[in-house]
Amino acid sequence: MTLNFLDRIAQQYGNQLPFVAYRKPNEEEVRLILQNDQELHHVVDYRESGFIFAPFNASDEAILLKNDASYSEILNTEKTSENSDSQPMKDDGAGKAFHLGLVQRGIHEIKAGNLDKVVLSREVEVSTSKDPIQLFQNILSLYPTAFCYIWYHPKVGIWLGATPEMLLEMENQRLKTMSLAGTQKYLGEDSPVWGNKELEEQQMVTQFITDSLKDKIKLLTISETMSYRAGNLWHLKTSISGMTTPEIGLSEIIHSLHPTPAVCGLPKLKAKDFILKNEKYLREFYTGFLGELNFKEEVNRPSKRRNQENRAYRTIKNKTSLFVNLRCMKIHKNKLTLYVGGGITRESDPEMEWKETCDKSRTMLNIIRS
Repeated sequence: MTLNFLDRIAQQYGNQLPFVAYRKPNEEEVRLILQNDQELHHVVDYRESGFIFAPFNASDEAILLKNDASYSEILNTEKTSENSDSQPMKDDGAGKAFHLGLVQRGIHEIKAGNLDKVVLSREVEVSTSKDPIQLFQNILSLYPTAFCYIWYHPKVGIWLGATPEMLLEMENQRLKTMSLAGTQKYLGEDSPVWGNKELEEQQMVTQFITDSLKDKIKLLTISETMSYRAGNLWHLKTSISGMTTPEIGLSEIIHSLHPTPAVCGLPKLKAKDFILKNEKYLREFYTGFLGELNFKEEVNRPSKRRNQENRAYRTIKNKTSLFVNLRCMKIHKNKLTLYVGGGITRESDPEMEWKETCDKSRTMLNIIRS
């Protein structure tokens, strides 16, 4: 009997074998990668091929899922409006008080001249009776414009997410990336009005990325900044593209970008140190990145040579598509850990930053309550 797509996922999960299923933004096809043993592989030099799952702290090792078998299918999930909006989690007060204090410390460091920006986050724990595959189906239904995934390794755990942010995309030597910052709740409007805080935050992220790439990329192109809707949230988005030089490897580009100011802050090392010392929980893979690493794709092209009009020649594309692991959750038995955060600048107000994390929590809460 032939297994259907979701049955393959369930069987792999039941056998405690690693897998990832994912759908890229605005695509219909869901892809499934299976690893046939429980070995925990790590990325060494970014020349490997497989599905990468990398942590926030670049000092920790990134995990590589081997592509021992792969499948793809268009799943007939019931479409649900991306504006579907659940109520935020009610907090007992202690969590809010801690986060307000954390934000205030971040603002103090900025005003003291030690930081320009820092991204501060918190975790939210909820319970559910839904199994992970049900939750993944909900993600696919709710968020067609996001990178949606379910990832599992028996030695690490199971994670799901719907992230709006691309870290980078490379096809041979051509690179694309984006800066994504600033957040407002979607209220049905065609486009939001942005304040100085959000515009400043977006400019910081864009400047960091262009500065990081200017010596590694030629023909660097920066788009105009636009409002970008992701589910029930608006963000500011700037697209950046160019061509890598042959002597610059993927590892060097990734290490220069990750973690970006959109998930860490500026200066990068000082912001990261502040986060690790003050958030009082481990982000693990939240605000890390994930995706296809050095996938080979064969392309048949018609020959342009005279007398060979009907013949074709084959070229191999080397493709990498990586996404920042935002709007995600970790599952342990029937307990879910959700992660939410926001960028803190000199203009930040602690109460508004708290509200922003509540708005962002709805992305994952919609999945649980759908």
